[in-house]
Amino acid sequence: MSKQTKPSIVFAHGIWADGSCFSKLIPTLQADGHEVIAAQNSLDTQNGDVAAVIRALGRVRSPAILVGHSWGGTVITAAGIDDRVAGLVYIAAVAPDKGETTQSLLDQYPTDIFSHIDVVDGRIWMRPEAVRFFAGDLPEEEQKVVWATQGVPDANLFGQKMDVPAWRSKPSWYIVANNDHAVHPELQRFFVKRMGATTKEADSSHVPMLSNPRLVLDVIRTAANGVTAAQESVRA
Repeated sequence: MSKQTKPSIVFAHGIWADGSCFSKLIPTLQADGHEVIAAQNSLDTQNGDVAAVIRALGRVRSPAILVGHSWGGTVITAAGIDDRVAGLVYIAAVAPDKGETTQSLLDQYPTDIFSHIDVVDGRIWMRPEAVRFFAGDLPEEEQKVVWATQGVPDANLFGQKMDVPAWRSKPSWYIVANNDHAVHPELQRFFVKRMGATTKEADSSHVPMLSNPRLVLDVIRTAANGVTAAQESVRA
C-alpha cells in the first residue's frame, strides 16, 4: 500500500486524558505513512468535543479513520457521520445509539473507578488512588504521570443524547479491555455485539494504547487495510 493511499488517522481521547495518551501509537503510524493527528478535547460538552474532532479532520487528507478511547468513543460516534470518515476504531470505548447518553449506559454497568472521584468546581477529578482502576497495568511511574496529566471533565459531560450514530453506517473495529475498571468489559461486549464490530480482546486495563500498544496498532492497521480495500473495490 503506497503512502498516498493510506487513510489518515484522527484520535479522540477520553476523560482524565489528553491527546498525548496516544503517544505510543503516533510515531509508528506516521512511519507507516499515515497522516496522524490527535484532537485535544476540552471535555466541556459533547458538541464541543465533536467539533474538535471535525476541526482535526480538516488538517489531514481524506479519507480518515477515527480512533476513540473511552469517552472518545461517544465523540467519534457523533463525528463519524462526516463524509470524510471511512471507518471507526473503538478502544475500550462507549458507543451510544440514537437517543442514548453515555451516562445512561455507564449506569447499567457500574465500575470501581467512580467510587474514587471528587466533583469540585463542576469538574470530575480522579483521586490519586483511582489511577489503579484506570491504568493499573502500567508501571508506577507511568501511573503517576497519567494522574498528573488528567484532563478533567465537566460534571454534566455524559448527559447529552446521541443523534445519528456513525457506527450504523461506517465499518467499526473494537478493542475490548478485559481488565477494565472504568468502562465495564461486559458493556464493551454489548457494544461489540450491537455494532457488529470486528473485535480484538486485550488482557489490559482501561488504557491498552499505553499498556499494549502493539495490539492496538495491529487493530488500527487492520482497519486501515480494510478501508483501503473497500475503496479500491469501489474504484475497480
